[in-house]
Amino acid sequence: MQTQVPTTIDTAIAGLQLRLATVADVPQILQFIQALADYEKLADQVVATEQKLQQTLFGDKAFAEVVLAEFQGQPAGFALFFHNYSTFLAKPGIYLEDLFVDPALRGKGIGKALITYLATLAVARDCGRLEWSVLDWNQPAIDFYQSLGAVMLHDWRINRVTGETLQQMAAQFPA
Repeated sequence: MQTQVPTTIDTAIAGLQLRLATVADVPQILQFIQALADYEKLADQVVATEQKLQQTLFGDKAFAEVVLAEFQGQPAGFALFFHNYSTFLAKPGIYLEDLFVDPALRGKGIGKALITYLATLAVARDCGRLEWSVLDWNQPAIDFYQSLGAVMLHDWRINRVTGETLQQMAAQFPA
């Protein structure tokens, strides 16, 4: 059972406020996704649209949640996350899909506020863990995460099936 969270979260950082995104924030969320993709050199992979985000984040079945950071009243960053599940722990977890802070506003504690808020949310929702992935070349992010106590899981590898390969795999189901 998910614990309700306040719509707006005041932080101890002067001028920083976190808030849960609403459907009106979809254009800003897409801008952050595109900026993150540019930073990660993956812009060619973004096919998200405002319509798709509206449907999957705020439609009848929301698949993820978004926390927006605003610094001095301006959009500063976001964290997009969803619940996963650990069979070993028999508990839900939170998976942080994307964390992004406007490069001009980095170093002000915004990223730390976003990720530590998610940790607080995980504890409040009785989750067993908070997890995310990081690109192996992104040393500033790796250093940041490790400074917060994150442990890199070197024994695990991400597997992914998309597009036509996903369709081909699904076709192998013995119906």
